[in-house]
Amino acid sequence: MTKTLVLCDCLGSQNIDADRISKASGLTCSRVYSSLCMDQLDSAAKELQGGNAIIACQQERQRFEELAEELEIDSPGFVDLRDRAGWGVGEGAPKMAALAAEAALELPMGKSVDITSEGTCLILGGAVALQAASELCDILAVTVLLESADDIPTDRRFDVVLGRIKHVSGALGSFKVKFDGLQQITPGGRGAFGLSDPLNGATSECDIILDLTGETALVQAPEKREGYLRADPGYAAAVAAATLEASQLIGTFEKPLYVRLETSLCAHSRAEQPACSNCLNVCPTGAIISAGEHVAIDPMICAGCGSCSAVCPSGAITYDAPPVDTIFRRLSTLAGTYRSAGGTAPRLLVHDASHGNEMISLAARFSRGLPADVIPLEVDAISGFGHAEMLAALACGFAQVDILISPKAEVDVILPQAELARAVAGETAVQLLDPNDPDMLCDLLDEGASNPLHVDPILPMGSRRQVARLSAKAIQPEAEVITLPAGAPYGAIVVDTEACTLCLSCVSLCPSGALGDNDDKPQLRFQEDACLQCGLCSNICPEKAITLAPQLDLTDAAYTQKVMHEEEPFACIECGTLFGVKSTVEKITEKLAGNHHMFATSEAAKMIQMCDNCRIQAQYHSENNPFQGKERPRVRTSEDYFSKRKDH
Repeated sequence: MTKTLVLCDCLGSQNIDADRISKASGLTCSRVYSSLCMDQLDSAAKELQGGNAIIACQQERQRFEELAEELEIDSPGFVDLRDRAGWGVGEGAPKMAALAAEAALELPMGKSVDITSEGTCLILGGAVALQAASELCDILAVTVLLESADDIPTDRRFDVVLGRIKHVSGALGSFKVKFDGLQQITPGGRGAFGLSDPLNGATSECDIILDLTGETALVQAPEKREGYLRADPGYAAAVAAATLEASQLIGTFEKPLYVRLETSLCAHSRAEQPACSNCLNVCPTGAIISAGEHVAIDPMICAGCGSCSAVCPSGAITYDAPPVDTIFRRLSTLAGTYRSAGGTAPRLLVHDASHGNEMISLAARFSRGLPADVIPLEVDAISGFGHAEMLAALACGFAQVDILISPKAEVDVILPQAELARAVAGETAVQLLDPNDPDMLCDLLDEGASNPLHVDPILPMGSRRQVARLSAKAIQPEAEVITLPAGAPYGAIVVDTEACTLCLSCVSLCPSGALGDNDDKPQLRFQEDACLQCGLCSNICPEKAITLAPQLDLTDAAYTQKVMHEEEPFACIECGTLFGVKSTVEKITEKLAGNHHMFATSEAAKMIQMCDNCRIQAQYHSENNPFQGKERPRVRTSEDYFSKRKDH
């Protein structure tokens, strides 16, 4: 069923070309209302009752959702055309059509899991913590951890313990706390409360931690750890806000499962030899840990920043809230619809939901708004918008990609990803914007694209690696090999053939299968398309004969195996069977013959030049046969037994 876009010009403050929007987006457009959220609310009700409606207004979303609830119908969809296009500079119909088409996409919902908090709360701090406990004890099951017995109150509405926290793990609903010097109160008797003997290594669990100590946080990235609340004890407003938030954290909550891990693709390590640790290096919350040959992700701690998926070279970790191909579909829809509506050379503005939406809204209402050729794209995690997504946007037809940095963005992840995209598309193709206010944002965007790209648009499909390669070929159709910065997940290897002994230890441990051998002759083969540049081959090589060469080979040669090093096999001096590497066998013979006690004689030294079977035969028939034992006893027969009976 075709969706209906319900339009409103917001008291005539914007120009809307309904016919042009409908033709380019494929949506049915209503007539253009003027006061849909006020005087024409009855008309809004009729539009909603028609079903499959998309309201072109985000400002009054709550009002329209309440209206749908009153009408006992499903809530409509929403798209912000006014702040993003109608109140901008220039002719906005192509951008409105693009935004409307994107809003009409049927996108998969991200996976989630329910977590339950029963309201068990641990409060840390001194007098401020005791005050917070007295306010929360009627709502939550509160325990206050103090450091001094002098601060113990007589109020028994909540528990008080003494001690020091040694370690904290977990998140909302599943915190695990380890204590040293833990002492509990003995409530009986007159006078001051008594205390139990100190206990080290005590453990306990809780659902919420309210940290009012003002000291260093007990967990990584505390602002991203659900259920861990912090406030400066000297700032009453912050303490009040944290206390109020704690009071709301009881019940069942939906926890998104932000990323998906395919352990078989992970190149973390092999045979206890280290390789890729990109995700471990960038995870701000400590949700990722090493688990042998692959990593493990704690979904309860993961805050969904997306950094791990951006830097994962193999695609073992992918952003799954929603899946990565959703971004590619949105990019293709935005760029394609914009062109269908008559627009040319659009620019993409990538932003997050909180900071980015607020900047765009303020820029529209109080400044000049976005230029007509700037199409905003809201993403859940800016740091998850990596080089593959940047290149895909350019290959879909965007002339430039601008990324609006938010205060909470992982800039140390975004910068190298942008550098990698620029290595393929040019220095000006991707820009990072960090304006101080909406006016500065408008100023930066008004400058336009300094060197806009003109690409024959593609349809991005496949994994992030596949899309990145496909996009690079579209951006540089004449290029063969593109040099990339260090740390890039694409590239070749350089083999020092003078040092390489063809031991093939690199082949046996290569996690992606980029390195291979030849069953018929001593040979090291390499397929560049499969190489992750994880560094395991260079780490494991005993001769240090392998170095990495980050690059992107856009030719078909990247998909085929090429010989990096080969030598003649050695022929067994007894049977002629080919085995080993000729130069290696000769080198070993030279070093060991006459110099090692096992090969002191010429006959023994010849064994180095024999295949496995001939070597065993030679050893068996040698004078000092290592396989020779005592003379075997004679086999006893029935006759032996009969003769023994006759003797008796």
